[in-house]
Amino acid sequence: MKINVRIRDEWLLIPCRNNNRNKGSTVEWLCEESMRRYSEQCAYAAADGGGDRVVEIRKTQGGSLLYPYDSIEDVLDENDFVYAVLESDLKKKDVIMNQNGMNGVSYPTTDCPEAKEYIGLDGNSLMPADLIRLGKGELKIKLTKKSEIAVENARELLNTIVKENKVAYGVTTGFGKFARVVIPREDLIELQVNLIRSHAAGVGQPLPPKHVRKLMALRINVLAKGHSGISLPVLQQIIQAFNANCLPWVPEKGTVGASGDLAPLAHLALGMLGEGKMWSPKSGWADAKSVLEAHGLKPVTLGAKEGIALINGTQLITSIGCEALERATSVARQADIVAALSLEVLKGTTAAFDSDVHRVRPHKGQGMVAQRLRSLLHSDLFPSGIAESHRFCDRVQDAYTLRCCPQVHGIVHDTIDFVRGVITTEMNSATDNPIIFAERGEIVSGGNFHGEYPAKVLDYLAIAVHELASMSERRIERLVNSAYSELPAFLVKDGGLNSGFMMAHCTAASLVSENKVLTHPSSVDSLSTSAGTEDHVSMGGFAARKALQVVEHVEQVIAIELLAACQGIEFLRPLKTTEPLEALHKLVRSYVKPWDKDRYFAPDIEVAHQLIKEGKVWEATEPYMKRYKNEQLKETRAQSPSTSSLASLRKRKRVKQPLTAQHKV
Repeated sequence: MKINVRIRDEWLLIPCRNNNRNKGSTVEWLCEESMRRYSEQCAYAAADGGGDRVVEIRKTQGGSLLYPYDSIEDVLDENDFVYAVLESDLKKKDVIMNQNGMNGVSYPTTDCPEAKEYIGLDGNSLMPADLIRLGKGELKIKLTKKSEIAVENARELLNTIVKENKVAYGVTTGFGKFARVVIPREDLIELQVNLIRSHAAGVGQPLPPKHVRKLMALRINVLAKGHSGISLPVLQQIIQAFNANCLPWVPEKGTVGASGDLAPLAHLALGMLGEGKMWSPKSGWADAKSVLEAHGLKPVTLGAKEGIALINGTQLITSIGCEALERATSVARQADIVAALSLEVLKGTTAAFDSDVHRVRPHKGQGMVAQRLRSLLHSDLFPSGIAESHRFCDRVQDAYTLRCCPQVHGIVHDTIDFVRGVITTEMNSATDNPIIFAERGEIVSGGNFHGEYPAKVLDYLAIAVHELASMSERRIERLVNSAYSELPAFLVKDGGLNSGFMMAHCTAASLVSENKVLTHPSSVDSLSTSAGTEDHVSMGGFAARKALQVVEHVEQVIAIELLAACQGIEFLRPLKTTEPLEALHKLVRSYVKPWDKDRYFAPDIEVAHQLIKEGKVWEATEPYMKRYKNEQLKETRAQSPSTSSLASLRKRKRVKQPLTAQHKV
């Protein structure tokens, strides 16, 4: 029996046998043996003067403390991973907290649930929602039979090319600037291994497990198309590692997005070779080979072209971009709902959402948002006491951030739809170079690795979704500013003693300002690399990372607006809003109580942010919107001083009363 023991940043493989008459193979013996080996390996005693000892050992998975006198065989399994804490480290809180991490990075084991369901990948039909589920660990992977045949056919052609000593880029030649250097047949495998090692040159924090899983799944999907030349056994090994949640260390920075995401994908491949670091719920961070072996897996042995097949493509850009896309989709439709609640609190009119207004400017997203707002606000089906209370006010029209929601939010929805089409295509595209066409018996060099498509649309996505926060922050300003809202300043009683939403609005403003910088497009930049061979690149990796950051900021701003609007409702009681908006208010109040006086604010923002991230705002109101669509047969049109019905015009004509200036507006 062997146990992997971590002391500080060193891993020790300890064979455990019942070889001690008094202690046997107990946890206490493991502590002593680990310290002895650590001292010998690291010259620890000489450096620190000796006298240190292991005082506790915990399981890496779950962090359970092991009792010293328990038998190892009773509490640990073969190849289990544990970490030991030294007596000298007990007062060093940071050392103890990072025992399960690498360079201070650790992940909770709950981030890797045990999946029961499988998805069949064929390189042609993966959808963004599927990839998100793969990232969350909800699905395992298997290949379709058609995919297996395609992979084997491509590999057979590649083997023929190698056997016949034909010249093919990346197969029998060097890479980039070395494309004209022909590699001897006996060096072809070393060529591929060298490629992985040399290209694993990324920097920065490691991608979290959900991103590595998406990256890994997307690369498997591309290989499953059968145009890469990967062998079926190697592909199956990668799938087995994915299904076991063995996730290589992949730094977040280092890709220029052409030729694909070489550095991050090289780190992914390096772990599969049993080199570098790898993480699993069972092991935490450890040597990749040890992690694979602990899960009954073997490191991959590469054949011709298999190194370049693993790293040539846009999967980092696309996998992170996919999450940005899905979260943007969710926050955009919830932003419409929160805007409706703000309009209600600010006693706005629904006149601007009249279907005829949007029929004469028939953009898809604009019409959809207007219809969504009509379904949430005052109607015959869902009457609002708040709306009735100001029906005869003299306000002609609302500010743009209320009145122009369909026009501004609408283009965000349309942009998201466009981005979805490009990202979905990219997810199911062969992005290798060279590409193998088994049906033609040819291998062709091309440029499908270039990341311009996903890079450009993710820049578009960031620019578009930012507008939701830009609009939201201005609505928050109107809610907290008593000159606009006619509510208590900063939405709190006893202003001065209490500051209410004063700083929450500042937080929203700061996030919007950050987004203005982050929305500068990455893809307009390019730097020539590889000695001028790769003379135009996409910078798509940064486009993807900052798009996701922009989306998160938008979620947080919308969360603050949601809290502010719900607080505003409290000052309008006993009046009620519509059923769907009351349901939304009830949802928020089940997590966050009203502000009667100042309290610690950040936790409430985080709770509201989670409601947005989890789609709870949409879930609470969607049934009402569906009901409106099915039951509201005639549109309820707002009557206000700014509109004149045909009937009222005819009546005035009969009594010969001139239109007032108010009716001429």
